[in-house]
Parts: sequence; C-alpha cells; structure tokens
Amino acid sequence: MEKFVIIVAGGKGLRMGGDIPKQFLEIKGKPILMRTMEQFYEYDPEIHIILVLPESQIEYWDELCKQYRFSLSYQLVHGGETRYHSVSNGLAEIKVDEALVAVHDGVRPFVSVKTIADTFVEAEKSGAAVPVIECVDSVREVDNVSKESFAKERAALRLVQTPQTFRLSILRKAYSLPYTPFFTDDASVVEAVGEKIVLTSGNRENIKITTSFDLKIAEVL
Repeated sequence: MEKFVIIVAGGKGLRMGGDIPKQFLEIKGKPILMRTMEQFYEYDPEIHIILVLPESQIEYWDELCKQYRFSLSYQLVHGGETRYHSVSNGLAEIKVDEALVAVHDGVRPFVSVKTIADTFVEAEKSGAAVPVIECVDSVREVDNVSKESFAKERAALRLVQTPQTFRLSILRKAYSLPYTPFFTDDASVVEAVGEKIVLTSGNRENIKITTSFDLKIAEVL
C-alpha cells in the first residue's frame, strides 16, 4: 500500500521571540523542517512527502532550499486558516483510492524511524494509530469556572505525539466534517466520526520545538 506523510509547518515563531518562523530555525547547521523531512525519507525513500506551508513563507523556503542544496523530493501545498484546513489541503492532493497517510508536525525533527514505522504498521492493521509517551510529571486539572484544581492519576494519562497515521479512507471521512475549535489534532477529528484510535509507543526525544527553551534542548539531542 502506498504511503504518504502530510507535514504541516505553519508556525510563525512568535514564542521564539524572533521574526523567523520556528520551522526554519537551524539545529546543528540545518533548518528544523529539513531535518523533519529527512527522517521520513530515512524511514522509507519511497514515501510521498506533502509539505504544507503558508503561502507567505514559500519564497523564503525556496531560498533556504537553494542555500542548503536541499534536494529531497516532495509536493508543496499552500496552508489554510488553521491546522485543520492545512491538513485538509494536503489531503486533497492525494489522488489514489487506497493508502496509508501520516500527519506530522514540521517542528518535530527528532521523531525516530521506529516511531514512524510503528504507526504505519498499526494503521494498516487497525486504521488509526497515534504515538504516545507516559506522563512522568504530576498533573492537576483546573476547573475553568471555580478555578479549583484537582489531582489526576498520571498513570492513566499519555502525552500525544505525531505522526498520527491513518488509512486514507478514514482520514478522508473525518476531514469531510465541518471544522470546530475542539479539533486539537488529527486523532480528535477521526474520533468525531466514530473511529477507534490505537496507541503506539512514541520516543521521548520527539519533542515539538515551540519555545526558545525547546531549541536549547534540541541542540543537545
């Protein structure tokens, strides 16, 4: 079965305190987004990579590709108003009837090949796979009205990562739904059409680089 990955990279870098979008910042001499894409190529050189970028960032990305002589094969798609719409735009470019499709954050360059592989294996078997890691910190839930907080049992909680991988038919059905702000990731969209999500093991290094502190951690990984 053909394999696709939709890599969504729509960050503006505001939490980094700079003007350069976070996916274009360098880690050890190479932009984060390029490292992310290379991980999927390492997993499977035949995978179809669909890169979704805001239209306003494409010219800058093209310049980076020239500067770093980045020659990996991929299809470029314009992003949408939200992550949901960006994934939907990427999904629309898949023209086959059957495939496995992963959706991955462009700023998770340290996803392991095993994490990627495990989601594809499980998605082919069960239809929908999401990598997670155990929660090691204590967690409290805050009531938005009373502002009271309550301890939660961390053994029952998992931290969600990407890639989240699905059979194409399931993802298409899910993304036919109208957008709501409650769709926080692809699994939440798929759940909304009644599909079961199977959890696979992620890797703790697979951090989402969002803040300047994350960038410091990334430099030593």
